[in-house]
Amino acid sequence: MYTKNFVNPCPDWATALLNGFSQVLLLRSPLCGLCCLLAILLTAPDLVGGALLGALAGLLTAQARGYDRADRQAGLYCYNGVLIGILISAVLPWSAMLPPLIIAAGGLSSMITHQWRKRGGKLLVAYTAPFVLLGWVALLFANPAPSVFVEAELANAVARGLGQIFLLDQPLAGLLIIIGILIANPYAAMWAVLGSAIGGGVAVLADQAQAAGFGLFGFNAALAALAFSRQGEKPWLTMLAIALALLLQSLFKLLPLPSLTAPFVMACWLMHIGTHLTCLNQRRMSTT
Repeated sequence: MYTKNFVNPCPDWATALLNGFSQVLLLRSPLCGLCCLLAILLTAPDLVGGALLGALAGLLTAQARGYDRADRQAGLYCYNGVLIGILISAVLPWSAMLPPLIIAAGGLSSMITHQWRKRGGKLLVAYTAPFVLLGWVALLFANPAPSVFVEAELANAVARGLGQIFLLDQPLAGLLIIIGILIANPYAAMWAVLGSAIGGGVAVLADQAQAAGFGLFGFNAALAALAFSRQGEKPWLTMLAIALALLLQSLFKLLPLPSLTAPFVMACWLMHIGTHLTCLNQRRMSTT
């Protein structure tokens, strides 16, 4: 995750929550987080309550359990709560049990993230794995409506690919998210757009034009691009991460469960393991 220091006039809790929204994109920027929040509010207002509640539950759980303040302020205990709050709000019908369920899931995502980081998450970084695990559980109790695909122009498809990171299917949502990434890190924004475009192009070549138009092949590729698009990172590594995410997404279609962001998480893990093994091999060779 990017954890640059920012001077910010917002209250600590507001900064932490906004950073939580931006950390979904592996960035730390309250302004980026605000753009993401606006994307949800303007395109899916029925989901914004779940997103905020999940983020707040993650933050308060981290605070109550005494997790590191710097990590709390960076939004590292909020972003999985944002995603699980959106997912639960999207797939489960409204009832009096929905807010407590989102609070419980958001708090649990915070605890899973902490334990993951505590027990050696440098090689296998948590990323959105807590959201994926909790999301699969939530979907066991859901009856999601059939997907409705629409034709879309290339620009709309790329924007939708970015919006689908937050489970949003409107081009406006993707545009606001792109603006947020651009504010936080222009170089990362270029790669995020490229990742979404590559994902859509691969889907079209695989005769999945409708899914491509809806951005369903763009979001994992965009996240993988964001994970490996730091300044100075070798471009071929970023391209390899995108390719792995798309390959894994195709393989997940053979399984009887939704992939969510699992292809992105697993692609990053494979990249980290490969880098680690390469470094070990180089050290071994240098000592012989």
